[in-house]
Amino acid sequence: MTRRLRALKRWMASQGIDSSDGLEIRDDDAGIRVVSTRDLGEGEAVARIPKSACLTARTSGAREAIEEAGLGGSLGLAAAVMYERALWEESAWAGYLQALPRREAVPLAWEAGEIDEFLVGTELHKTVKEDKALIYEDWKECILPLLSSAPLKLEPRSFGYDQYVDAKSLVTSRSFEIDDYHGFGMVPLADLFNHKTGAENVHFTNVSSDSGSDNDQNAEDQNGHYDDYSDNLSTDDLPSEINGSPTFFSGETCGNGNNMEDASSSEVDSPVLEMIIVKGVKSGDEVFNTYGYMGNAALLHRYGFTELDNPYDIVNIDLKLVIDWSSSQFSSRYTRARVSMWRRFDLSGCVSQNSEYFEISSEGEPQLELLILLYVIFLPDGVYHKLNQMVTPSGDISKAISTILSVKHNTSISLEDLDMVKDCLLIDKVCRGLVSLAEIRERYYGKTSLDDDEKKLMNCCKSNKKLYHSLVLRVSERRILKKLKTYASRTIKVKKRTFVKRR
Repeated sequence: MTRRLRALKRWMASQGIDSSDGLEIRDDDAGIRVVSTRDLGEGEAVARIPKSACLTARTSGAREAIEEAGLGGSLGLAAAVMYERALWEESAWAGYLQALPRREAVPLAWEAGEIDEFLVGTELHKTVKEDKALIYEDWKECILPLLSSAPLKLEPRSFGYDQYVDAKSLVTSRSFEIDDYHGFGMVPLADLFNHKTGAENVHFTNVSSDSGSDNDQNAEDQNGHYDDYSDNLSTDDLPSEINGSPTFFSGETCGNGNNMEDASSSEVDSPVLEMIIVKGVKSGDEVFNTYGYMGNAALLHRYGFTELDNPYDIVNIDLKLVIDWSSSQFSSRYTRARVSMWRRFDLSGCVSQNSEYFEISSEGEPQLELLILLYVIFLPDGVYHKLNQMVTPSGDISKAISTILSVKHNTSISLEDLDMVKDCLLIDKVCRGLVSLAEIRERYYGKTSLDDDEKKLMNCCKSNKKLYHSLVLRVSERRILKKLKTYASRTIKVKKRTFVKRR
């Protein structure tokens, strides 16, 4: 057992954190992880964590200064982590903090040169650069003023920009939403469980002091993770991708998203968190939590790792890319008119901050709204002018599709028959447009080919985490773009064969 692990266990015992004899915390070359020492059955309680042991803006010695400064969410929590780290051995969380890395290998903590080198072309490149600028602004405007706080008497070097990035990387990748009283916090022991998509073994619940029983939960993909910075890395979790963080169940069953509802709002009502096995674990196997159903861009962004063959991967095609491409085929005026008609049906892509985009699934299938937009762009002028007289914004995509297709096909088509809808939308020109968009998007990665990246990934050592995980992301995205081209090209060939047979 390593020194930091012994110190962590002593500290956990002093804080009343109870862990089952069925769990073993290991610290090896792979990092700290949790392994079962015997078979664990569904419904078995394996740990109890007092909320008083959690590091939050409420429990930190910096609480008064944080509240006076009005720092909430991850800002307040990052300030609390920085303060307790500055105290070091005098901190009530010293035994816990010494077991954490100085910073997690999330892209927001990378050097500017590394971001440009490793992430160029990927979904993360622009997002992480924006994150870095926002984080610096937060430090300058919100964290630095704490140095003049009379109650804290802080050493300036303990609250520098680098120290804020260190704390922010931990908060981004490890924090949970605890309850309404504590808000977001660092939860010792709970944050030691690694992620595995679709294979989680544990969930967390609040334990009511009145009943002493567990809250029965049945939900998929909940989380307590807090993230200041939204992006356009959507899977079905963010509104698409803002899902994230270790799963934490509290009271009510929750849907996707960052905000967890809690059955109680005070520490008195619910003083303890409990970890429950929800999927049996064989002796000797690692015990996993889940951070949500997320693509590699979101996983790397928040946690600093990726998964090969991630079924929740996506690639985004920006609306601006579509507009620029259309304007090169026709004219800017023509494109504006077609996009305007598409808008008048209350249609849009996914929206995040100032960006609008369309998702391409891991199987290479484009978002329906993109197909409709391309279809409208290629409408013959006569059909376009006729349809222009029929536009009635309804906010109903099914009605919009039915109206658009009925003009050309002279029949009503329901969104319920999705295959027929796609078959009607995927005309030859739309398919060729998809191929062109995929090729333009592919150029973002530079002169190297997908084969080059795959060979580099095959020969890359996993210990070089930044290079390895950025390569997994690049390869995953480029494979999706390849599938998109195959999807569109195959559709063209199928339609040609069908046309020949009919003749």
